[in-house]
Amino acid sequence: MRWERPLHQSGQVSGVAVGDGCVVVHERRTRLVCLDAVDGSVRWDVPVGTWPRAVVVDGPRCLVLPQSPWQLVCLDVATGRREWTVELDGYVGHLVVAGRTVLVGGWRGYTPLRTFDVGTGRLLATADVRSVWPAPVGDGFLVGGGSEVRLVDRDLREVAVWSLPEPLASPDHAAVFTPVGSDRFLVRCGARSVVEVGPAGVREVVRAGHDLTEDAPVVAGGLVWLRERAGGYTTVGDGRLGWRFDVGQPLVSGVRAVADGFVVAALAGTLFRLDRDGRVRGRVQVARRITALEPSGLLVTKGALLAVSASLSPGL
Repeated sequence: MRWERPLHQSGQVSGVAVGDGCVVVHERRTRLVCLDAVDGSVRWDVPVGTWPRAVVVDGPRCLVLPQSPWQLVCLDVATGRREWTVELDGYVGHLVVAGRTVLVGGWRGYTPLRTFDVGTGRLLATADVRSVWPAPVGDGFLVGGGSEVRLVDRDLREVAVWSLPEPLASPDHAAVFTPVGSDRFLVRCGARSVVEVGPAGVREVVRAGHDLTEDAPVVAGGLVWLRERAGGYTTVGDGRLGWRFDVGQPLVSGVRAVADGFVVAALAGTLFRLDRDGRVRGRVQVARRITALEPSGLLVTKGALLAVSASLSPGL
């Protein structure tokens, strides 16, 4: 490991975002800390409210959505200085940045979708729309619910709509749409299906042989990775089902492509190094319960954030 940052809280990490040379993470219940990505040293440490629903680093800005108070906060990512704050009228849930626009709201239909100017915090539009976690598309957003996916602009006007063959998978706290180009996305729907939506319409990419989790497919090393409810991963290449990786214990969300293979993580605290054909070539035990593996090499664990070296040595 390159470095480890204790977060001084017993609950699961609720906000991690990676920027240019930095990592922003929630810790000590009410603090947001910016760390140097290379050595883990602290750049700034500021109060932002309790347990952020989401943290996003977008160029020179860091956007934060604390659970309490009900606010949308914009910080200068270089200094941690508060640029602007918007008061919200409820638990809005989602936070996504697309170009010059910030979108919040729509979670479970509790509050409407709202868009704000990212530079000033000025309200742009409001729409009474329920959505799964949206995705940025240019200066607009991909939203969805039920068996429908829609593209809306920064003023929340409908640009395009797609009907899915099965209901959209809809996890409360995870991404649903996986970009595979500037205007195409992989979407999980039904129990086992993955479809692609884009300018050409909707097409089924693959139907897995096992029930899948609701979270979005992962694209790593030229393969699409589908996490199974039973705990393993199924891979997809060139639109065809490939090999499966299953070690008899739950694997967490996230796959990292490395030289000549991949790294995946088990919830119980093991990192597995796989070759291009899915064979285990090494493993490292982490003395913590792992909750997510980020593409950048960050390990989100219960109580700490760990940065994994590029070579994943020793042991792998």
